[in-house]
Amino acid sequence: LSSLDLGRKGSSRDADVGYSDLMLWSRTDVRVRRARMMDAQSLSDVHGRSWLSAYRGIIPHAQLKSLIDRRTAAWWRGAIRSRDTVMVLEVAGEVVGYATCGPSRTNRRFEGEIYELYVDPNYQGLGFGEYLFEGCRAVLDERCHRGLIVWVLSDNHPARRFYEARGGRAIAEMDERLGTVSLSKRAYTWD
Repeated sequence: LSSLDLGRKGSSRDADVGYSDLMLWSRTDVRVRRARMMDAQSLSDVHGRSWLSAYRGIIPHAQLKSLIDRRTAAWWRGAIRSRDTVMVLEVAGEVVGYATCGPSRTNRRFEGEIYELYVDPNYQGLGFGEYLFEGCRAVLDERCHRGLIVWVLSDNHPARRFYEARGGRAIAEMDERLGTVSLSKRAYTWD
C-alpha cells in the first residue's frame, strides 16, 4: 500500500479543521517473507491469538489450550529450521500473520499444500490473508508443485469462505480425532 502526498502539510485549512495529513494519509507497509529465528516469539503470540479466535467453540477449550501452549517460541524456531516453509506477514514491521506450506501430505494429485494460514484477529477482514495465500502459492510454484490442497475444519466457516472466495473447490471431507472429539475437515483444491 502506498502513501499519498497532497502537499497540504501545515496549511491553514488543517488548523481550521483540526486534522493533519498524518491523520488522513499514512503509509502502511505490507510484506510477506520467509520467517527468521527472531520471529519465533511473534509467531507464538500470533498463533495463540488467531487459534483462540478461529477455534473457540469448535475445539473443546482444554484441547485448544493444550494445542496453543505447545507452540512456544522454541517450537517455532524448530519449524523455521525444518524443510517446510514458514512465511510471515508483516504490517508496518510487525508480524501479524503466518502461513506454513510444503509438499502435500495426503493427496498425490495435488502436490503442494498450505498447512496453516492465520492472521491476528485484529488484522482479519482487511485482505491481508490473501498476501499469505499468494506468498505460499509462489513458494510452491518455485518448487514446481503442481496443484494445491488445503484442509479446513468444516465448522470454521470464515476459513471456508476465505478459500472459496479464492476459487478453492471442496473435493473431500474426513473426520479427525482430537482428544475426545471427532472433527470434520474439508479439502479445498486448486489445479
